[in-house]
Amino acid sequence: MKTSTRRIGISTVLALVLCINTMAQDITPDKPAFNRVRLSVGPDFGLPIGNFAGSYSWIFGGSVQADIPIFPGIFITATAGYKDAFVKNNEGTDFPGRNLQLIPVKAGLKYYVLSNLLYVQGQAGVTFLGNKSDAFADRSSGFTWSPQLGTTLKLTRKTYIDAGFYFEQTHSYWNTRTNLSMLGLRLAYSFGL
Repeated sequence: MKTSTRRIGISTVLALVLCINTMAQDITPDKPAFNRVRLSVGPDFGLPIGNFAGSYSWIFGGSVQADIPIFPGIFITATAGYKDAFVKNNEGTDFPGRNLQLIPVKAGLKYYVLSNLLYVQGQAGVTFLGNKSDAFADRSSGFTWSPQLGTTLKLTRKTYIDAGFYFEQTHSYWNTRTNLSMLGLRLAYSFGL
């Protein structure tokens, strides 16, 4: 009798521990994105601002970004892309009458301020001008920096929609020292590796 009571007691304690452990796992937020590298691919849309807006009407392109986790909620980012700045009728302006072919290469940090939903990101790097001779530019590259505020919307366990609103500024390709500034939107399909 003592043996069977002891077995029932031990079995009850083990079952209770397993149930509590299972419930604790259900209550804990799902954070699979914080422990794996993510890649995202998508289009970029932009509006030139400042002096840049006087000669260019809008910007369209695409980019690929890698997010590499270093701590929960903090990622190192690396981005490469291609953007086309579409020229307006530019008579009497400092900019040439050609579209600009921009190739940004940036790295930075992404920090999630609300679990795996809302993030802030800062990146810096260089943007190459793909058509320097057509644009009558003095330089073929310029320092670029870009803060971004965005959200990551979960689709499945490993896939997301990454949407971010950003400001980007590139130092001038011409000796006029006019920076190229834009407001942009990036919509990307993101997946964990």
